[in-house]
Amino acid sequence: MSTSTETTTTAGATTEHGYQALAGRFRPVFARIAEGALDRERDRVLPFEQVRWLNEAGFGRLRVPVEHGGDGIGFDPFFRLLVELAEADSSVAHLYRSHFAFVETVGLEGPGFQDRWYPRVVAGEIFGNAATEQSGNVLGATGTTLTPSGPDWVLNGRKFYTTGTIFARWIAVTASTAGREGRQYAVVSTTAPGVEILDDWDGFGQQLTGTGTTIFRDVAVPAEHIIQRSVSTTHEPAFFQLVLLAVLAGIGRAALADAKALVRDRKRTFNTGSGELFRHDPLILQLVGQLSAKVFAAESVVLAAARELDAAADPGLDLAPAERYSRGEAAVGKAQLLVPELVQSAAQQLFDVTGASATSKAKALDRHWRNARTVATHNPAVFKARILGDYEVNGTTPEGLHSIGDAPKAPAAGE
Repeated sequence: MSTSTETTTTAGATTEHGYQALAGRFRPVFARIAEGALDRERDRVLPFEQVRWLNEAGFGRLRVPVEHGGDGIGFDPFFRLLVELAEADSSVAHLYRSHFAFVETVGLEGPGFQDRWYPRVVAGEIFGNAATEQSGNVLGATGTTLTPSGPDWVLNGRKFYTTGTIFARWIAVTASTAGREGRQYAVVSTTAPGVEILDDWDGFGQQLTGTGTTIFRDVAVPAEHIIQRSVSTTHEPAFFQLVLLAVLAGIGRAALADAKALVRDRKRTFNTGSGELFRHDPLILQLVGQLSAKVFAAESVVLAAARELDAAADPGLDLAPAERYSRGEAAVGKAQLLVPELVQSAAQQLFDVTGASATSKAKALDRHWRNARTVATHNPAVFKARILGDYEVNGTTPEGLHSIGDAPKAPAAGE
């Protein structure tokens, strides 16, 4: 007779075996992507070819249900794979964020919508994002508009931070409609007349994600490409944020890999140290150990949050939609308060395990910190801390990041 511990161990081993089989499909592709990552970073070469490799391997359909031709994997194995990809190239993992978020959106729509879009995902087409505007839009609305044109629509506007769009076949665009509260989503082809995609992202990190401007000039949108969505209690905001945290965990793993290689290979030492090779110096080994602990903790927190999303999605749990939403949103919010700091610290500590040669531009070791710092700016952690405190103390439903825009003007004195 098996004890509960034995059962758990056996189930865990089975789960791990299944994950390793799944990861075995993609690790050769991840390795090919990693081979050229440093050169692409130094020369600012966008990873179009690497995206094509992943699409051909079926990476984009991981979360599509099996009955629709996908792999139908849970959040835990999905985010484990994403961390591995981010270790190979954080920009490539990041640019898929909008695609996988759209796949989650499709899963929340009706059968007709799913039958229209799941086959495109399974065929290897990926989806970009056009939600945010640099300025001018009021919080909760957009300057981008959808105007009725007979049975269909016309889209006009200018978006920034359109991550992944330059690599995509389709774009999910948020827009406002006169006389209608909230925002609509329009799914637009990247090759449609009137669509212009610019590679003008000037951030100091994540430079190869295609995070730039997309312009829409009188773009025709069929009615069946419109998603009528309001702010809802679904897992989408938490999922969107957890992708970034998985990217951060991958950056941490890449920084640790570079730290280990630097210490193993270094021949020079300092007279102020032990005089031993760095690989035998106890203080240097201590630093590498500390760095590895931070990376381990960051990835562990990401995967714990992923398991919370899996639990919240379990149909066997008798939870109301709002409770499911709160469970996932709170878990990812807690991860947001920990993971960025851990990874940025690890990326910084990388330079403590070697000498001044680590600052060589040819090595581009600073990319780990720059990339981590850039990803960490999304959805500021200070706001998450306040939301979590309110949830823990007062039971207030956590607020997901549904929109961004200009703050309302304060009324003038006497008004």
